[in-house]
Amino acid sequence: MSAAPNEAAATLSVRPATAADVPAIADIWHRGWCDAHLGHVPEALLMHRSRESFQRRAGDRLEDSRIALSAGRVVGFLRVHADEVEQVFVAGGFRGSRVAPALMAAAEALLESRGMDAAFLVVNEANARARRFYEKQGWRFKTIVDYPVETDDGEMTIPILRYEKALPEPRMSA
Repeated sequence: MSAAPNEAAATLSVRPATAADVPAIADIWHRGWCDAHLGHVPEALLMHRSRESFQRRAGDRLEDSRIALSAGRVVGFLRVHADEVEQVFVAGGFRGSRVAPALMAAAEALLESRGMDAAFLVVNEANARARRFYEKQGWRFKTIVDYPVETDDGEMTIPILRYEKALPEPRMSA
């Protein structure tokens, strides 16, 4: 999809997520996950990825989450965990715009601020668009891993591609 009308002229910002952002995060996450994963993950995982499951999980670890705003509207979000860029999703009408690069820069800055010198993320092999984007952002394919994913019953593992990136050394302020 192309960027939303007037998106290029709109102010884009990234800030920490709050509880008030949870409904928008859940909607973007659910729609984006379906776009990227339906037909490419085990059927057993699909029963655990209802709209309600994204609503429940969207408020988890808000301190690790950031949202992108364009003209006051939530148009994307990210979440990190330890040294992983765990979630990055952009609203459909804003894919291919400057939102995803802004979110990735924010994720990397957040990890750097926590003392990480390298990070990883995982991506479904079938998600060629995301893979191309990550590679343009300097991420490099490392290996295929059995990745644990959360379900209502605990967790299951799925084979997924692991990408890694060295982060710049934190800058010392004068």
